[in-house]
Amino acid sequence: MFLFQGAILAIERSGVRQTAAMTNIDDVWPRIERHAGAEFKTRTGLVFTYRVPGRFLRVTRDGREINRSLSRTNFAKALEKMPTERPSDLKDRQGSSYTWGTLMDPRIRLSDW
Repeated sequence: MFLFQGAILAIERSGVRQTAAMTNIDDVWPRIERHAGAEFKTRTGLVFTYRVPGRFLRVTRDGREINRSLSRTNFAKALEKMPTERPSDLKDRQGSSYTWGTLMDPRIRLSDW
């Protein structure tokens, strides 16, 4: 069962819940890089884009770049908790709304979590 928003997020495979902890950031980071410039949404529906000038993301919303970098390490640590129902489940991560919106997007998560 896969539900993007609203209910518990899970992929059932042979009765075992697949989690992102089973996925390596080395596999996910290239997906994040490939989709730089594309539109993503926060859980509340705010549209944002990002660029990847190095080993971090710079997020833009409403035509303005936010004053915070989201590091690859930030995503690696958040990945260990995925899937989650909401950004507040990542409250210990920088830019949890943007981190969650990026990692929970089907283009990034594929069928990995």
